[in-house]
Amino acid sequence: MLSIGHKDRCVSAVLLCYPWSMCLQVTSRTVFRKHEGTYLRMNMNDTFGRGINILLVHGAFVDGSSWNKVIPQLQNRGFNVLAVQNPLTSLQDDIDTTTRALASLQGPTLLVGHSYGGSVISGIGAQASNAAGLVYIAAYAPKEGESVLDLNGKFPASPASAHFGPSYRDGFVWIDPPAFSANFVQDIPEIEARGLAVAQNPTALVCFQQPSPASAWKRLPSWYLVSANDRTIQPEAERFMASRIKATTREVPSSHASPVSHPYEVAELIFDAARGINR
Repeated sequence: MLSIGHKDRCVSAVLLCYPWSMCLQVTSRTVFRKHEGTYLRMNMNDTFGRGINILLVHGAFVDGSSWNKVIPQLQNRGFNVLAVQNPLTSLQDDIDTTTRALASLQGPTLLVGHSYGGSVISGIGAQASNAAGLVYIAAYAPKEGESVLDLNGKFPASPASAHFGPSYRDGFVWIDPPAFSANFVQDIPEIEARGLAVAQNPTALVCFQQPSPASAWKRLPSWYLVSANDRTIQPEAERFMASRIKATTREVPSSHASPVSHPYEVAELIFDAARGINR
């Protein structure tokens, strides 16, 4: 833990006013990150993740930039990171896009899925020989033949579901922008949430209707981060899925969008998974 003087506190206050500022570079080798009210030292030359790939798979209504607060932490630990940009036109389209991205990586790869992205990584077939583990972040984890709607039907409707509606294209849905902040990411500054609301990536309804073609978690070790304050997927549904896939599980007092509101906790679970596949 570091002792921070008055001048440093002023600089820190300015940085924290900008929501996407994740790290302050002090030298070519050291950065400081804010975590639980303190600043922690990180070595830019950390080799912990060297030789391990992290493939980040976004969920519905967003794109790969939803990982922007997580990516620097992974890179600072030496991981090779790739964030997929899925079309959100069908589950199979997204699985195909993710599989192509996975094939471009050499060596062991952790697939990390947020929300609907969990359905995508669950559907990765056995042909993806470099897939080493699965990390679910407030994510769906269907079994083969099961869809997102099937899983939702096992639990009471989430608060966000009352605000799903058609977008400007037939067959695509999003969350009504005025309701986005309170139901998708209620734990970040309102100005940031409003930006995410109007930048939503409309998602084909068929993404939620198509059954999963595989259950990758049956052959790969899994980790799960439950968002205890989730209003998009019921937290009880997340706990059910984490238990069913026998995942190493943690909980965080987060909204559905934990990669945005709790990026440090998301990164820590990925670090745990990396340690697990290196044993």
